[in-house]
Amino acid sequence: MPSSFFNLSISAQEYLRVYRGSARLVVVRGTDGSSLSFPAEHLRRFVSHDGVQGRFELKYDASNKFVSLEKLS
Repeated sequence: MPSSFFNLSISAQEYLRVYRGSARLVVVRGTDGSSLSFPAEHLRRFVSHDGVQGRFELKYDASNKFVSLEKLS
């Protein structure tokens, strides 16, 4: 299964845009330089008082459809 890695640092205030409905898609640069995008709702389980920070692995299928997102550190 294909996967990509990326680092993310979103403040709690910035992530509030998701709850307000003005942000629905996250676009990040993978560690290999590729551009990745996925629905912001998949970050909900990683939100803390500081927002969302860490290194993540995004898994997708052969059609580039979202499969899973895991926090690595």
